[in-house]
Amino acid sequence: MSAPISNVRPDPDPVLVDIVDYVLEFPIDSTLALDTARNCLIDTLGCGLEALTYPACTKLMGPIVPGTIVPNGAKVPGTSFQLDPVQAAFNIGAMIRWLDFNDTWLAAEWGHPSDNLGGILATADWLSRSAVAAGKKPLTMKDVLIGMIKAHEIQGCIALENSFNKVGLDHVLLVKLASTAVVGQLIGLTREELINAVSQAFVDGHALRTYRHAPNTGSRKSWAAGDATSRAVRLALIAKTGEMGYPSVLTAKTWGFYDVLFKGNAFRFQRPYGSYVMENVLFKISFPAEFHAQTAVEAAMTLHAQLNAAGKRVEDINKITIRTHEAAIRIIDKKGPLNNPADRDHCIQYMIAVPLIHGRLTAADYEDSIAQDARIDVLRARMECVEDAQFTKDYHDPEKRSIANALTVEFNDGSTFDEVVVEYPIGHKRRREDGIPLLVEKFKTNLARRFPVRQQLAILDVSLDQARLEAMPVNEYVDLYVI
Repeated sequence: MSAPISNVRPDPDPVLVDIVDYVLEFPIDSTLALDTARNCLIDTLGCGLEALTYPACTKLMGPIVPGTIVPNGAKVPGTSFQLDPVQAAFNIGAMIRWLDFNDTWLAAEWGHPSDNLGGILATADWLSRSAVAAGKKPLTMKDVLIGMIKAHEIQGCIALENSFNKVGLDHVLLVKLASTAVVGQLIGLTREELINAVSQAFVDGHALRTYRHAPNTGSRKSWAAGDATSRAVRLALIAKTGEMGYPSVLTAKTWGFYDVLFKGNAFRFQRPYGSYVMENVLFKISFPAEFHAQTAVEAAMTLHAQLNAAGKRVEDINKITIRTHEAAIRIIDKKGPLNNPADRDHCIQYMIAVPLIHGRLTAADYEDSIAQDARIDVLRARMECVEDAQFTKDYHDPEKRSIANALTVEFNDGSTFDEVVVEYPIGHKRRREDGIPLLVEKFKTNLARRFPVRQQLAILDVSLDQARLEAMPVNEYVDLYVI
């Protein structure tokens, strides 16, 4: 007969305590982190503005009850919506993730830490408008940048050594967790209340990855992060009421997260929380492609130019060998039919074929009108992915964090091009000097999709000035984006 389980309420799991103490106490004084967070902010909002040109995205946006406007509510950039912070977080989170063009973090787990901006910006804007209405001081954009840095750090540091995808869970679990912690701090939770809130994020139901993989790949992957960051706001607000938490939510035998969902394994950590993740985050600058394929697309663009220079056509290609890393094979190596844009932007063969044919890869290239080009599937069928053990090792090396791909093209006449190797994409920390000017141009392009010139210039004027942006009230900055 087994011994009865003790009903003595335990101390909170150390993982919960470490997250909460970091959010409440760790000072962010890294100039590099703050500057990178500003670039991350404008890039993330720009991605959302581009998504607003897609009806598949905008049909999910707006209030739950049509026509609802919330007094002192959070405004959704690029729209006229003013919503409660939970629904605003969903709106902002969905639009910034829709096109798979915002930042990325790759490790044992991968994900997009700027997904947390949905909850952070919505909450900060709502709090600021409420404060102004009450004659109090609003939050500043520096509060938002610090919140972004800390959310990036929580999501990214847990991802370094812990693979949720290997147990079938989606990485948006980490968005919900990080957003809960940071939003909870913004709304003024005590240490105990914040521990309760973070425990609720682990207790919560968690998304499966099935919508990211064949045969079920679909558009939920474009709004799942919005769902996660909005749920985080809801959990933080629940904790604000004094609702209890669950201190051994991770370690409880049988019923805890580790036993139920993580095969009995405890989380492992490579480093303490600081500002490492924001400083090293990967920007998607040139291509709206799943990040494990970014360097492959760069290589394909080089090959497109070589094809033209040599007077060859894609029809002359007999075989393409893709030398890559293990994670790319596991996630985006796809054969067979691709059923929708969400399917195509997670297929490395598709993301190589389009630039080989057209010399470009844009969000529009995942739509049916482009995908019906028969040359794409012919090229896909001639591609083979092969793992390179060194590429996989360098992918996990904290000093390198490369995302390497190499392409070799063989022609029908037996000739070949020299292999084209790209180890670090343009959005990598090692290529910041080249990448940031292009990131700013991407932001300008996205502003022009939505706003008249005068409004574009007003947004740029403050967004590119670190000191002015940090000092600006959140509500005033968001107002610059209102339609």
